[in-house]
Amino acid sequence: MVALRHRLAERGVDRQLWLLAPAAAFVVLLFIYPFAYGVGLSFQPDKGGPFEAYRSFFADAYDRDTIWTTLRIALPAAVLNVAASVPIAYRMRGRFRGKRAVTTLLVVPITLGTVLTAQGLLNYLGPTGWLNRTLLDAGVIDTPIRLVHNSWGVFLSLVITGFPFAFLLVLSYLSGIDPTLERAAATLGAGWWQRFRRITLPLLAPGLATTFCLTFVLAYSVFPSAVLVGDPAGETRVIAYAAWQARYQHYDYAQGSAIAIVMGLVELIVIGIVLGGRSLLYTGPTGGKG
Repeated sequence: MVALRHRLAERGVDRQLWLLAPAAAFVVLLFIYPFAYGVGLSFQPDKGGPFEAYRSFFADAYDRDTIWTTLRIALPAAVLNVAASVPIAYRMRGRFRGKRAVTTLLVVPITLGTVLTAQGLLNYLGPTGWLNRTLLDAGVIDTPIRLVHNSWGVFLSLVITGFPFAFLLVLSYLSGIDPTLERAAATLGAGWWQRFRRITLPLLAPGLATTFCLTFVLAYSVFPSAVLVGDPAGETRVIAYAAWQARYQHYDYAQGSAIAIVMGLVELIVIGIVLGGRSLLYTGPTGGKG
């Protein structure tokens, strides 16, 4: 037994490496195996060849358009969440009274969940919600503003639920940037905008790219919001809903798996473009925590 441990140690396998075994088993059982199973299932349709499920998806405009529908909602939501997080996190990286309370208020939506967020949007922005009743009573509008059961409702839900994640990530990346760099630039006469554009933003660029990718994946996989505050049969028929319909309404396992694989490929393409383009803003060897 001792000799075996010595041979493993010579190959770089020590006790610390064995600690990774539970995490590796967790990833294999809950991520790699289901993904591989789904890929295999997508090539086993009841009719046609192995690519029939994919051909059927792209041949049907009603299904194919779900890609663009989801992108049209997810991309702006991810961009807005990241863009809104930067100035707020930039201001809150310093010390000031009430910082903990403000941070808590900004991340509270994490605790609400998608269902409670959707219920709140219906109560506030629905046809009989507080906003429309207030505007109607004040004579500002004659008919209720339609802010739910359409793409606006889904977009607002994604912004509310996605902003806390983006804010916390951007705040952590900003905290990893040495503040003495900006102070040194200030002593040379650089204004706050010059310091931000030439020092902070380039160093923050890798973190912003990562934050955008994570926020985009969260938004692109939207399903409950599209059903609760959207129009799943119309303008908010997202790709996740199409996969659910194929699997649980039509009982077409191959089609549902194929749509899920297409969904993952689209996400990988967007992530690849973002991560590949972040070098345009930052090409140095070091930076913040990103």
